[in-house]
Parts: sequence; C-alpha cells; structure tokens
Amino acid sequence: MGRNLIETIMGAVVLAVAGFFLVFAYTHANIKKIEGYEISATFASVGGLDTGADVKINGIKVGTVASQSLDPVTYDAVVKLSIAHGVTLPADTVASVSSEGLLGGKFVKLTPGKSATKIAAGGALGPSKNFKSIEEMVGQLIFLATTDNQPPSAPAAKE
Repeated sequence: MGRNLIETIMGAVVLAVAGFFLVFAYTHANIKKIEGYEISATFASVGGLDTGADVKINGIKVGTVASQSLDPVTYDAVVKLSIAHGVTLPADTVASVSSEGLLGGKFVKLTPGKSATKIAAGGALGPSKNFKSIEEMVGQLIFLATTDNQPPSAPAAKE
C-alpha cells in the first residue's frame, strides 16, 4: 500500500513539472498571432510559407501571415500580412521570404526603406524579392559544377 502511494505522488509531481514546462514554453515562445492592420505583398513564389508564419524586421517579430491567395491574372502569390499597430512601414519597404535555417520554417522578412511616406492599412508593399528554395540553389550549384565552362585547351605538341 505504501509503495503505491509513493508512486502516485511521484507521478503527480512529474505531471505537475511537465505542465509547468508546457505553460512556460507557450508563454515564452511568442507564437500568438499579432493583431494589427493588414497589408499585402506579392511574390512570384512563397516556397512553403504557411499561414500564421512570422513577419520579422531585423529578427524581431512584428506581425503574422494572415492569409495567402493566388492572383487570377498574374498567377503570383498574394500574401496578406497582419502588422502590429505600433509599427509603421515606409512605402519603399521590401518583403522577402526567408528560412530559419536548413530545417527551420519560413517567415516573411521586411527590409524597411527610407521613404517618408508610410504604407496605410489595406495598402500593398512595393517590389518583393523572390524566394529560392534550397533545392533550386543546389541544382544550380550542381549545374555549374558539371558544366564545362573552361576554354578548350591547346592541342598537345607533337614530339
């Protein structure tokens, strides 16, 4: 009887510690959606960007990806971004899709410009940088490595 009581108490302690760590991780992971004004950005390719992904400026989260759609005329990806109310973006801000490393998720990286005019709610970002996946870059590297780009060598001299 005494052994079952100790096992029960130890199990409860383990569950309490695990619950504490879950609450701690959730509150410090900064995964909540940022509510704010909405702007749009157009990309030729978003490369696996998910709705709910982060929008960052210099590594600091300032928004989230609200939705994604396909432009029926140009077939470009139109991404709606929810930007925090305290962040006002210059009109010449450039958006790009970046990766958090080889295995990390994708996020939208904003590079603010120097324009004095600001993007209003419901506005659109100007030009965006196209996303290149790691597969495309490796393919280009292999193509460059296997292509014979060297000038033809001179014929060997006869002896």
